[in-house]
Amino acid sequence: MAPLLDELRAIVGKAHVLAGDGDELLAFERDWRKRYRGRALCVVLPGSAEEVAAVVRRCAREPGTSLVPQGGNTGLVGGAAPDASRTQVVLSTKRLRAVRRIDADNQTITVEAGLVLQELQAAAADAGLLFPLSLAAEGTCTIGGNLATNAGGTQVLRFGNARELCLGLEVVTAQGELWSSLHGLRKDNTGYDLRHLFVGSEGTLGIITAATLRLFPRPRAGATAWATCRTLTAAVALMRRLRDAFDAELVGYEAMNAASLTLVERHFSVLRAPLPLADAGGAPLWSVLIELASPAAETVLRERAQGALADAILAGEAVDVAVASNELQARTLWQLREAIPLAQGVEGLNIKHDIAVPLSALADFVAAADAALESIVPGARHITFGHLGDGNLHYNLQAPVADEAADFLARNEAAANACVYAVVERFGGTFSAEHGIGRLKRAELAARKPAPALAMMKAIKAALDPDGLFNPGVMLPD
Repeated sequence: MAPLLDELRAIVGKAHVLAGDGDELLAFERDWRKRYRGRALCVVLPGSAEEVAAVVRRCAREPGTSLVPQGGNTGLVGGAAPDASRTQVVLSTKRLRAVRRIDADNQTITVEAGLVLQELQAAAADAGLLFPLSLAAEGTCTIGGNLATNAGGTQVLRFGNARELCLGLEVVTAQGELWSSLHGLRKDNTGYDLRHLFVGSEGTLGIITAATLRLFPRPRAGATAWATCRTLTAAVALMRRLRDAFDAELVGYEAMNAASLTLVERHFSVLRAPLPLADAGGAPLWSVLIELASPAAETVLRERAQGALADAILAGEAVDVAVASNELQARTLWQLREAIPLAQGVEGLNIKHDIAVPLSALADFVAAADAALESIVPGARHITFGHLGDGNLHYNLQAPVADEAADFLARNEAAANACVYAVVERFGGTFSAEHGIGRLKRAELAARKPAPALAMMKAIKAALDPDGLFNPGVMLPD
């Protein structure tokens, strides 16, 4: 492999090819959840799309070598981790960080794939505009990875997934050719819309090197509120009330069960829910986090929010409400929500589910899944939270307090997954709403995706990457 390493160094520069057994490779070889630890032949960090194309062409000529595209390596399903064969080249896009163009009139921004999401948000804000994609990992994840996984986050209710925010891509193909559609057009009806093949493809069809993305006017006012509800059914009814009252001004609606917030309070002493997590009789309550954004004046928006939530209390949809009076309070409420997966990580390994069902069936799904799991994993703590506004819940299981977390995961994951996914299917849902497939859920995809859909996916892979150069072992079954 020495000639390959030497030629890769010649393409990107010696300092940008990492090889050997040193700790500097660990951050690229291990996934964020620490479930997968591979061994790469090397890590290559190109500095331009042309260098990416040259790396692809060279690796394509090396028998037995494949490429693993990687952005911020914050995925939750092992989709950007190499295997243990030491034959894979990890291609990191971290040096592709340029903001190429902001077109304020067209409300678009063109950026390179390695730009961190938070930096993209800041660049849009500096231009007086909004890039609305927002998720807990935004300080680390990159826009190329967001597009490759079709990231969701907290504002899908209003703005859609990453796919809906993407107007064009620049992609390096498996043949080492550079294809670009960075035109920023809303309408281009000239055949197949190829960008949709690469968004959500998890690096199996091509390497995204740049994207043109939609921007939006920055809202003049925002209002953040917290409410408690006796049941998930009531939380859905409250959302329906707010959707009717605010329409597109309702940009975020997150739900959290009491167990998830109890976990946050246990591990992060500075974070406390603003309202009780149980009623006077000790029954646990659901909490919802509500985000509104409007071109109207802030005082007007806040008054409207208080009025709508007061009506919800009278109607029995909410038990209590609290409206943030300033930006600091609003940020603290969001920190509570975003700290849930962090608290789970501190508590120990857990069984994660990223499910979605139609919003009208969500409460029934949770009730049915809770009941079905009682015989499978009795005593497990149900940590249920997520993006109620678009029907996506992170339906997770934490070990009983007295159990060792890793043993709990090893003993129960397969049976719990089968149970939950069967209930998901019964309610017309999906076992992967926003995290993707990666290595973790390949078997589930093979078992649960309809045969015609799998056949079409395999045909697309064979057409675009016939030699299996990109990310083998990810998403598609062998």
